[in-house]
Amino acid sequence: MPDTEFKPLDGIRVVEMSHMIMGPACGMFLGLLGAEVIKVEPPGGDKTRYLQGMGRPMHPLFNRGKKSVCLDLKTDAGRQVLHRLLETADVLVENFRDSALPGMGLDPQGLRTRYPRLILSGCKGFLEGPYQHRTALDEVVQMMTGLAYMTGPPGQPLRVGSSANDIMGGLFGAFAVLAALLERQQTGQGRTIRVGLFENCLLLVAQHMVQFELDGTNPPPMPARDFSWPVYDVFDTGSDRQLFIGAVTDGQWHTITGLLGLEHLRDDPRLQGREAQIAARDWTIPLFAEAVARRTADELIAMFEAHGIPFSTIARPGDMFDDPHVLRPGGLATSHMPDGQAFRAPALPFRVDDLDPAPAGDIATVGQDTEAVLGGLGLTGEEIAASSGRAGAAA
Repeated sequence: MPDTEFKPLDGIRVVEMSHMIMGPACGMFLGLLGAEVIKVEPPGGDKTRYLQGMGRPMHPLFNRGKKSVCLDLKTDAGRQVLHRLLETADVLVENFRDSALPGMGLDPQGLRTRYPRLILSGCKGFLEGPYQHRTALDEVVQMMTGLAYMTGPPGQPLRVGSSANDIMGGLFGAFAVLAALLERQQTGQGRTIRVGLFENCLLLVAQHMVQFELDGTNPPPMPARDFSWPVYDVFDTGSDRQLFIGAVTDGQWHTITGLLGLEHLRDDPRLQGREAQIAARDWTIPLFAEAVARRTADELIAMFEAHGIPFSTIARPGDMFDDPHVLRPGGLATSHMPDGQAFRAPALPFRVDDLDPAPAGDIATVGQDTEAVLGGLGLTGEEIAASSGRAGAAA
């Protein structure tokens, strides 16, 4: 029977010990590629489960399809069983402070010796260096690296509107794990991987760092930037909607001026060449704004799409559930909460051949798979109860 899903990590066992976003995102990406991901939680469950408001989606979104095993790592029994589990694992994903790992029996050097084939993926705030023991958050590293400076208007540093660093940091963790798995096929040896949230953010601002390196000046924040394109702006349309519109090539400039009835700009001696068009933005953009305001958003959308002009409506996250491209087959994956409530979320943003994306999976209840997973290791009911913090439950 031919394959119908892309699951290259089928047969790989990942033990994940993490919370919030970066570590769980690493585990989620590996799980979406077919790995068995076993999330080890304390007896009361990952605290991220109980966040509300903007924190409420964090646990369900980044823990889709994972198994949940409860272990009380404050006890000898819990730590011993964790090592029984690691004996069967290919990958360990964790995001604890360095200082906390030895007390849990997870000292990286000790694990390296005890499990030479195990791949350790540590999702940390910083790589080794002067900052490695600092507490990091997505917003902290955005402020530290200049990303917040580049995002907000002058004097008003502003974080980007998602947990971009945490998610991308988890992606780099999974990326490094894939590379280590490939290498292990040749060497038989695992690797110790450390992913830094700060260094991830540094990569996001690398283009601005290199501009400084080459030109010797700090670029201004994006809202006050020197534009590189003749048209690259948000405009009010004749209906109650805004559009972002861009014209970044000579062909697009020629096309958009014709579509908007501004053909006279093509022959204007002040606008010959892109540099001249950019330099004239102070008086040309108001002309474009007037022309756009005379047409409805729907009219402009149809016109721009037909002629290859870059454009976008100004969407909110909830609008994505009405977007026809998002709603195409495979665009969203449905998962179920422990109480049965369903939610839809994006699948992986790529397609392999014509295979269907693997199901994202549902959200396990706290410790839902404890008996099944630990029983598979040969533990008795009493041993499972003692190690999971439910001593007496098997009586």
